[in-house]
Amino acid sequence: MITKEAVLAALSNVEEPDLGKDLVTLNMVKDVEVNGKNVSFTVELTTPACPLKEMIEKACINAVHHLVDKEAVVKVTLTARVNSNRKDNKSVLPGVKNIIMVASGKGGVGKSTVAVNLALGLAQEGATVGLLDADIYGPSIPIMLGMRDERPQMIEIEGKGMMVPLERFGIKAMSIGLLIDEKQAVVWRGPQASAAIRQFITDVNWGELDYLVLDLPPGTGDIQLTLVQTIPVTGAVIVSTPQAVAAADAKKAIMMFKQPQINVPILGVVENMAYFTPAELPNNKYYIFGKAGARQMAEQFELSFLGEIPIVQSIREGGDSGMPAVVSDELISRNAFIDLAKQVARSVAMRNANMEPTKVVQMQE
Repeated sequence: MITKEAVLAALSNVEEPDLGKDLVTLNMVKDVEVNGKNVSFTVELTTPACPLKEMIEKACINAVHHLVDKEAVVKVTLTARVNSNRKDNKSVLPGVKNIIMVASGKGGVGKSTVAVNLALGLAQEGATVGLLDADIYGPSIPIMLGMRDERPQMIEIEGKGMMVPLERFGIKAMSIGLLIDEKQAVVWRGPQASAAIRQFITDVNWGELDYLVLDLPPGTGDIQLTLVQTIPVTGAVIVSTPQAVAAADAKKAIMMFKQPQINVPILGVVENMAYFTPAELPNNKYYIFGKAGARQMAEQFELSFLGEIPIVQSIREGGDSGMPAVVSDELISRNAFIDLAKQVARSVAMRNANMEPTKVVQMQE
């Protein structure tokens, strides 16, 4: 006779591959029900974008068959609850579980394209996601999300005026490009830009989010320092292209986050424009910017390599038309960004389980 206790004992042999502990110890098994030979239970994953969900489901079924009853009819329901590991007092962005910076050492490597499609990929997998365009001088998210003529609304919360982020393709988004005419240039000194970015953090009603993705400006300057001193950053994704000059600048971004007084975990490196694949020859790869430069850089710094994004004409067209790759019908680029989102979600879950809690950086001015 099958019992709940026997099922739990069997599932205690199924390890969560990234966290290194079994599902029962991690309290991921819920609602075990037994009715004769029918066994059902829920496994609560650490993110809806978990790339290992099918493997975990199969391992659970095999454990019950091998350790309890080979004739059991096993039904596994997979749900997700995104974990957070914040240590701050949550006075800023109280409803946001994880904050992901997308950074690069130089411009022109496709950082905004990666940030937009990463946010959309996480949302496509079932997470609640926000996207903040932190590039004050060169905001591009309004164009890439097709919001260039829209303006955010204002609401009052506890006597304070708050901006409401715009929603598009299932994510919330905010950019200075939504507040000014796109023909205007933002001609501000560093302190003005830093004050503006603080407002996007404190004066926007982001609500409850599993992930807030920040598209940073290139470089290692005022905006980056303002953000890490204002919000508890879960981790950073570094974007580079394969060629040596881009990797050299990306290394500067890595070293900025690794400085002892900043110490923001790096979730991994993504290689954008890794190779060219023409639509009519989807199996061909042409390494026009060199090969594996970002991968080698990740290995040099002992960082996770999160994946390669190809050069596909539809990625550029989608960014210009406000229909990003993840919400398009073009499978090569869409699948590449969905895989990236899963790897980033996996890195966030591992970071929260194995590293110190996130907190606001305290630096001497």
